Amino acid sequence: MARLSFREQVLRVRQDAIVAAVNRLLADKGFDLMTVDEVAAEVGIAKASLYKHFPSKEALAAAAMVRLLERTLAFIDQQAARQEATPAQRLEAMVRWALTLQLAGEMPTVPSQNSSLRAELMAHQGYLDLLMQVSDRLGAWITEAQAAGDIDATLPAELVLYNIYARACDPVPAVLKAGGRFSDAEVVELVTETCMRGLRPRR
Repeated sequence: MARLSFREQVLRVRQDAIVAAVNRLLADKGFDLMTVDEVAAEVGIAKASLYKHFPSKEALAAAAMVRLLERTLAFIDQQAARQEATPAQRLEAMVRWALTLQLAGEMPTVPSQNSSLRAELMAHQGYLDLLMQVSDRLGAWITEAQAAGDIDATLPAELVLYNIYARACDPVPAVLKAGGRFSDAEVVELVTETCMRGLRPRR
């Protein structure tokens, strides 16, 4: 692999800082309330400099979603290496991980009905490739868990997949945390158990 020049290293560090700032703002405020000015201010650069890296607010959000999917794939790889874990246990770990990220303020949230953002994401080949990889890997575990009798085989596999995805933007953890009765760890366990219980076969 060719070594990056000093200028290229600086640009990459700045780009990473921008994406990290976007991730935090999306997790805290959401796409609609986040502004490009806020991103530039958090990174400590001029808005004009930010636009050299990302041409729009939508492109910024897409970059944050790509970073999230990269982290998700890395976690999937970790779970795949757990030889003792069943597919259902790996899926449960994914739910727990997503909820933990959300409660830590590290889970970016984007609206599903924003047409300009959706167009940006659908045109982003890197995002689409990563999303397909994540879906395929989780889908294989779902199929295996259903065959093993750990997840209700009468449920459509895509419904199970979307149920797991939905935990990334589930409003329940934040509500429970705000109530002050439960610790973050307790919230994660409560919501994870509720989610997985609904996917188990009817006895």
